[in-house]
Amino acid sequence: MVSTINLLRRHQVSRYGASGSPLVFAHGFGTDQHAWRYVAPAFAACHQVVLFDLIGAGSSDKAAYDFARHQTLDGYADDLVNLLRALQLPPVVYVGHSVSGMIGVLAAIQAPELFERLVLLAASPCYLNDGDYLGGFDAVELQEQLSFLDHDYRAWTDTMVPNFVGGDMRSDLVNEVLASFARVEPIIARQFARATFLSDYRAALPLLRVPALVVQCAQDLVAPPAVGHYLHAHLPHSTLTILNTTGHYPHLNAPVATIASLEQYLRRSAA
Repeated sequence: MVSTINLLRRHQVSRYGASGSPLVFAHGFGTDQHAWRYVAPAFAACHQVVLFDLIGAGSSDKAAYDFARHQTLDGYADDLVNLLRALQLPPVVYVGHSVSGMIGVLAAIQAPELFERLVLLAASPCYLNDGDYLGGFDAVELQEQLSFLDHDYRAWTDTMVPNFVGGDMRSDLVNEVLASFARVEPIIARQFARATFLSDYRAALPLLRVPALVVQCAQDLVAPPAVGHYLHAHLPHSTLTILNTTGHYPHLNAPVATIASLEQYLRRSAA
Protein backbone atom coordinates (compact mmCIF):
# COMPACT_ATOMS: atom_id res chain seq x y z
CA MET A 1 0.00 0.00 0.00
CA VAL A 2 1.50 3.33 -1.08
CA SER A 3 1.43 6.04 1.60
CA THR A 4 -0.30 9.33 0.88
CA ILE A 5 2.98 11.25 0.97
CA ASN A 6 4.63 8.83 -1.44
CA LEU A 7 1.59 8.91 -3.74
CA LEU A 8 1.72 12.72 -3.91
CA ARG A 9 5.44 12.59 -4.60
CA ARG A 10 4.91 9.91 -7.22
CA HIS A 11 2.70 12.31 -9.19
CA GLN A 12 4.71 15.42 -8.26
CA VAL A 13 1.52 17.06 -6.95
CA SER A 14 1.52 20.84 -6.55
CA ARG A 15 -1.21 22.86 -4.88
CA TYR A 16 -1.84 26.58 -4.47
CA GLY A 17 -4.64 29.13 -4.34
CA ALA A 18 -7.63 29.78 -2.11
CA SER A 19 -9.48 27.33 0.08
CA GLY A 20 -12.48 27.27 -2.25
CA SER A 21 -13.72 24.33 -4.30
CA PRO A 22 -10.79 22.46 -5.87
CA LEU A 23 -9.89 22.45 -9.56
CA VAL A 24 -7.66 19.56 -10.64
CA PHE A 25 -5.79 20.01 -13.94
CA ALA A 26 -4.51 16.97 -15.87
CA HIS A 27 -2.19 17.22 -18.87
CA GLY A 28 -2.20 15.28 -22.13
CA PHE A 29 0.20 12.92 -23.91
CA GLY A 30 3.71 14.30 -24.26
CA THR A 31 3.32 17.24 -21.87
CA ASP A 32 3.24 17.69 -18.10
CA GLN A 33 1.60 19.94 -15.52
CA HIS A 34 3.72 22.91 -16.68
CA ALA A 35 1.44 23.13 -19.75
CA TRP A 36 -1.28 24.65 -17.51
CA ARG A 37 0.76 27.67 -16.44
CA TYR A 38 -1.31 30.14 -18.53
CA VAL A 39 -4.68 28.81 -17.38
CA ALA A 40 -4.53 27.37 -13.86
CA PRO A 41 -3.33 30.55 -12.03
CA ALA A 42 -6.44 32.42 -13.25
CA PHE A 43 -8.51 30.34 -10.81
CA ALA A 44 -6.30 30.61 -7.74
CA ALA A 45 -8.15 33.59 -6.23
CA CYS A 46 -11.35 31.57 -5.73
CA HIS A 47 -10.29 27.93 -5.94
CA GLN A 48 -7.70 25.51 -4.69
CA VAL A 49 -5.63 24.61 -7.76
CA VAL A 50 -4.15 21.12 -7.96
CA LEU A 51 -1.73 19.96 -10.64
CA PHE A 52 0.03 16.63 -11.11
CA ASP A 53 2.00 14.60 -13.62
CA LEU A 54 0.70 11.37 -15.09
CA ILE A 55 2.94 8.42 -14.24
CA GLY A 56 5.67 8.30 -16.86
CA ALA A 57 5.44 12.03 -17.66
CA GLY A 58 7.14 15.16 -16.39
CA SER A 59 8.72 14.80 -12.95
CA SER A 60 6.61 11.80 -11.93
CA ASP A 61 8.27 8.76 -10.44
CA LYS A 62 9.16 6.80 -13.57
CA ALA A 63 9.77 3.68 -11.48
CA ALA A 64 6.03 3.65 -10.73
CA TYR A 65 5.21 3.10 -14.40
CA ASP A 66 3.74 -0.39 -14.79
CA PHE A 67 3.84 -1.72 -18.35
CA ALA A 68 0.99 -4.11 -17.62
CA ARG A 69 -1.30 -1.75 -15.70
CA HIS A 70 -0.63 1.27 -17.91
CA GLN A 71 -1.25 -0.66 -21.11
CA THR A 72 -4.72 0.91 -21.24
CA LEU A 73 -6.22 4.16 -20.00
CA ASP A 74 -7.98 2.23 -17.24
CA GLY A 75 -4.67 2.04 -15.38
CA TYR A 76 -4.35 5.83 -15.48
CA ALA A 77 -7.96 6.16 -14.33
CA ASP A 78 -7.14 3.95 -11.34
CA ASP A 79 -4.16 6.21 -10.62
CA LEU A 80 -6.44 9.25 -10.68
CA VAL A 81 -8.98 7.71 -8.32
CA ASN A 82 -6.23 6.72 -5.89
CA LEU A 83 -4.68 10.19 -6.08
CA LEU A 84 -7.95 12.02 -5.43
CA ARG A 85 -8.70 9.78 -2.47
CA ALA A 86 -5.24 10.45 -1.07
CA LEU A 87 -5.75 14.21 -1.44
CA GLN A 88 -8.95 13.96 0.65
CA LEU A 89 -10.61 16.81 -1.22
CA PRO A 90 -14.30 17.58 -1.55
CA PRO A 91 -15.71 16.68 -4.99
CA VAL A 92 -13.47 18.34 -7.57
CA VAL A 93 -13.86 20.08 -10.89
CA TYR A 94 -11.51 18.02 -13.03
CA VAL A 95 -10.02 19.64 -16.14
CA GLY A 96 -8.46 17.07 -18.46
CA HIS A 97 -6.65 17.87 -21.69
CA SER A 98 -6.73 15.40 -24.58
CA VAL A 99 -6.25 11.82 -23.34
CA SER A 100 -6.66 12.99 -19.73
CA GLY A 101 -10.21 13.95 -20.61
CA MET A 102 -11.12 10.31 -21.14
CA ILE A 103 -9.02 9.27 -18.15
CA GLY A 104 -11.25 11.59 -16.14
CA VAL A 105 -14.42 10.13 -17.64
CA LEU A 106 -13.33 6.59 -16.73
CA ALA A 107 -12.38 7.66 -13.20
CA ALA A 108 -15.68 9.51 -12.71
CA ILE A 109 -17.65 6.44 -13.84
CA GLN A 110 -15.69 4.37 -11.34
CA ALA A 111 -15.88 6.84 -8.41
CA PRO A 112 -18.45 9.57 -9.15
CA GLU A 113 -18.41 10.76 -5.53
CA LEU A 114 -14.94 12.26 -6.12
CA PHE A 115 -16.08 14.57 -8.91
CA GLU A 116 -18.36 17.60 -9.01
CA ARG A 117 -17.88 18.28 -12.71
CA LEU A 118 -15.58 17.43 -15.62
CA VAL A 119 -14.08 19.72 -18.23
CA LEU A 120 -12.94 17.79 -21.31
CA LEU A 121 -10.53 19.96 -23.29
CA ALA A 122 -9.81 18.66 -26.83
CA ALA A 123 -10.69 15.15 -25.64
CA SER A 124 -11.70 12.14 -27.70
CA PRO A 125 -13.27 8.76 -26.93
CA CYS A 126 -11.91 7.25 -30.18
CA TYR A 127 -9.29 8.57 -32.62
CA LEU A 128 -10.13 6.23 -35.51
CA ASN A 129 -12.67 6.98 -38.21
CA ASP A 130 -15.42 4.38 -38.03
CA GLY A 131 -18.33 4.61 -40.48
CA ASP A 132 -20.14 7.86 -39.72
CA TYR A 133 -17.88 8.54 -36.76
CA LEU A 134 -15.03 10.91 -37.69
CA GLY A 135 -12.31 10.40 -35.10
CA GLY A 136 -9.56 12.09 -37.11
CA PHE A 137 -7.43 9.16 -38.35
CA ASP A 138 -8.07 6.24 -40.66
CA ALA A 139 -6.67 2.85 -39.61
CA VAL A 140 -3.85 2.71 -42.17
CA GLU A 141 -2.73 6.25 -41.40
CA LEU A 142 -2.69 5.60 -37.68
CA GLN A 143 -0.71 2.39 -38.01
CA GLU A 144 1.83 4.25 -40.16
CA GLN A 145 2.13 6.90 -37.46
CA LEU A 146 2.66 4.31 -34.73
CA SER A 147 5.26 2.47 -36.85
CA PHE A 148 7.07 5.78 -37.42
CA LEU A 149 6.98 6.44 -33.66
CA ASP A 150 8.37 2.97 -32.95
CA HIS A 151 11.19 3.43 -35.45
CA ASP A 152 12.34 6.89 -34.35
CA TYR A 153 10.46 8.63 -31.56
CA ARG A 154 12.45 11.87 -31.82
CA ALA A 155 11.90 12.14 -35.58
CA TRP A 156 8.19 11.44 -35.06
CA THR A 157 7.85 14.26 -32.54
CA ASP A 158 9.81 16.67 -34.76
CA THR A 159 7.50 15.85 -37.67
CA MET A 160 4.11 15.47 -36.02
CA VAL A 161 4.03 17.80 -33.04
CA PRO A 162 4.10 21.03 -35.12
CA ASN A 163 1.06 19.67 -37.02
CA PHE A 164 -0.73 18.89 -33.77
CA VAL A 165 -0.12 22.28 -32.17
CA GLY A 166 -1.46 24.24 -35.15
CA GLY A 167 -0.12 26.90 -37.44
CA ASP A 168 -1.08 29.89 -35.30
CA MET A 169 0.92 28.82 -32.25
CA ARG A 170 4.04 30.82 -31.35
CA SER A 171 7.29 29.15 -32.36
CA ASP A 172 8.62 29.31 -28.80
CA LEU A 173 5.58 27.34 -27.59
CA VAL A 174 5.99 24.79 -30.37
CA ASN A 175 9.61 24.31 -29.30
CA GLU A 176 8.52 23.99 -25.71
CA VAL A 177 6.02 21.24 -26.55
CA LEU A 178 8.70 19.49 -28.60
CA ALA A 179 11.06 19.65 -25.64
CA SER A 180 8.36 18.25 -23.37
CA PHE A 181 7.80 15.29 -25.71
CA ALA A 182 11.56 14.74 -25.82
CA ARG A 183 11.67 14.31 -22.03
CA VAL A 184 9.35 11.29 -22.16
CA GLU A 185 11.21 8.01 -22.27
CA PRO A 186 10.60 6.54 -25.75
CA ILE A 187 9.61 3.12 -24.43
CA ILE A 188 6.90 4.73 -22.28
CA ALA A 189 5.83 7.09 -25.06
CA ARG A 190 5.34 4.18 -27.46
CA GLN A 191 3.03 2.34 -25.09
CA PHE A 192 1.14 5.47 -24.01
CA ALA A 193 0.61 6.39 -27.68
CA ARG A 194 -1.02 3.01 -28.29
CA ALA A 195 -3.08 3.24 -25.12
CA THR A 196 -4.29 6.62 -26.35
CA PHE A 197 -4.72 6.38 -30.11
CA LEU A 198 -5.97 2.80 -30.26
CA SER A 199 -8.50 3.26 -27.46
CA ASP A 200 -12.25 3.26 -28.04
CA TYR A 201 -14.34 4.28 -25.06
CA ARG A 202 -17.44 5.37 -26.94
CA ALA A 203 -19.52 2.68 -25.23
CA ALA A 204 -18.57 4.07 -21.81
CA LEU A 205 -19.87 7.59 -22.42
CA PRO A 206 -23.54 6.96 -21.46
CA LEU A 207 -22.35 5.56 -18.11
CA LEU A 208 -21.07 8.95 -16.95
CA ARG A 209 -23.41 10.67 -14.51
CA VAL A 210 -21.14 13.57 -13.59
CA PRO A 211 -21.92 16.79 -15.53
CA ALA A 212 -19.30 17.71 -18.13
CA LEU A 213 -18.22 20.64 -20.26
CA VAL A 214 -16.86 19.60 -23.65
CA VAL A 215 -14.43 22.20 -25.07
CA GLN A 216 -13.32 21.53 -28.63
CA CYS A 217 -11.23 23.56 -31.06
CA ALA A 218 -12.61 24.74 -34.39
CA GLN A 219 -9.64 23.13 -36.18
CA ASP A 220 -7.83 20.20 -34.57
CA LEU A 221 -6.17 17.32 -36.41
CA VAL A 222 -6.12 15.12 -33.30
CA ALA A 223 -9.68 15.68 -32.05
CA PRO A 224 -11.74 17.42 -34.76
CA PRO A 225 -14.94 19.35 -33.95
CA ALA A 226 -17.08 16.36 -34.93
CA VAL A 227 -15.63 14.54 -31.92
CA GLY A 228 -16.83 17.31 -29.63
CA HIS A 229 -20.34 17.07 -31.05
CA TYR A 230 -20.23 13.28 -30.58
CA LEU A 231 -19.17 13.63 -26.95
CA HIS A 232 -21.92 16.16 -26.31
CA ALA A 233 -24.54 13.91 -27.92
CA HIS A 234 -23.51 10.84 -25.91
CA LEU A 235 -22.67 12.30 -22.50
CA PRO A 236 -25.97 12.56 -20.61
CA HIS A 237 -25.25 15.80 -18.72
CA SER A 238 -22.94 17.76 -21.00
CA THR A 239 -22.45 21.25 -22.41
CA LEU A 240 -20.50 21.96 -25.61
CA THR A 241 -18.25 24.91 -26.41
CA ILE A 242 -16.31 25.25 -29.66
CA LEU A 243 -13.30 27.56 -29.41
CA ASN A 244 -12.41 29.58 -32.50
CA THR A 245 -8.81 28.43 -32.48
CA THR A 246 -6.50 26.07 -34.36
CA GLY A 247 -4.59 23.12 -32.98
CA HIS A 248 -4.74 20.66 -30.11
CA TYR A 249 -3.37 22.88 -27.32
CA PRO A 250 -5.85 25.70 -26.64
CA HIS A 251 -4.55 26.13 -23.08
CA LEU A 252 -1.24 27.20 -24.65
CA ASN A 253 -2.18 29.11 -27.81
CA ALA A 254 -5.62 30.38 -26.72
CA PRO A 255 -5.47 30.58 -22.91
CA VAL A 256 -7.79 33.59 -22.65
CA ALA A 257 -10.56 31.81 -24.56
CA THR A 258 -9.93 28.62 -22.59
CA ILE A 259 -10.16 30.44 -19.27
CA ALA A 260 -13.32 32.26 -20.37
CA SER A 261 -15.08 29.04 -21.36
CA LEU A 262 -14.27 27.45 -18.01
CA GLU A 263 -15.23 30.55 -16.00
CA GLN A 264 -18.55 30.80 -17.82
CA TYR A 265 -19.31 27.14 -17.15
CA LEU A 266 -18.44 27.44 -13.47
CA ARG A 267 -20.62 30.55 -13.09
CA ARG A 268 -23.51 28.90 -14.85
CA SER A 269 -23.12 25.77 -12.73
CA ALA A 270 -23.12 27.81 -9.52
CA ALA A 271 -26.26 29.77 -10.44
